[in-house]
Amino acid sequence: MTATAFLRVVRASYVRTLTKLVRRPVALTFSLAQPLAWMTLFGFLFERFTPSGAYAGLRYLDFVVPGIACMSCLFGASQAGVEWVRDLQLGVLQRALATPAPRAALVLGKASAEASRAVVQALCVVALGAALSAEVQLPPAGLALGLCAAALFTFAFACVSCTVGVLARAPEGMAAFVHVVNMPLLFTSTALVNRPSMPEPLATIAAHNPLSLAVDALRLALVRGGCAEVVPTLAPLLALALVAYAAATWALSRAAQDPA
Repeated sequence: MTATAFLRVVRASYVRTLTKLVRRPVALTFSLAQPLAWMTLFGFLFERFTPSGAYAGLRYLDFVVPGIACMSCLFGASQAGVEWVRDLQLGVLQRALATPAPRAALVLGKASAEASRAVVQALCVVALGAALSAEVQLPPAGLALGLCAAALFTFAFACVSCTVGVLARAPEGMAAFVHVVNMPLLFTSTALVNRPSMPEPLATIAAHNPLSLAVDALRLALVRGGCAEVVPTLAPLLALALVAYAAATWALSRAAQDPA
């Protein structure tokens, strides 16, 4: 297949994913209402908590807004596989797999659409945080790099979700994945608390949590206006995205061989 044909399949998968997202106003509303609730509860409940280390002296609301923005990326990406489970149950995905469309193109379009949604959603969360009196900086270069980190994390986790969805082929499997993975990943990251404020074992886990990479990158951009500090977080997130993309492509190819 030519590169033009490959990109045409990517575009079709991308547009279809975004179209389905736009046609679900309840899900879109919830995706913004939930971060607003978290910011309101945590931002003001822990108002007296002062982050330590590099963020010493910062208000907790200012500190937590980037974490909540990345949390929304996590929650959205974890649902990516749900759509493919529905498509499998309706026979839509099987028909797509019966065509010459490359599996890699289908995955790339799907995950890229999820990453695009996550960037817009993260910006909306930051705007909501600013409306709640959070002080954020918006340096163009730093913000672009921070959002790129969030997009790479979302791409990777959307691919993981799609892999689970295609292999599980059942809503119950996806529900188990969402509930078992989301909360532990969130609470062992730096989304709500920075590492110097954590107990040593938890700080070690947070240092290797991919969500922490995205959170730290966006936080450096929004809180400190950093740019050079954000760049080192992109390489491991890109590597994770490539590995997850390969896994999702393999899972979809496997599903094509066993369409039942």
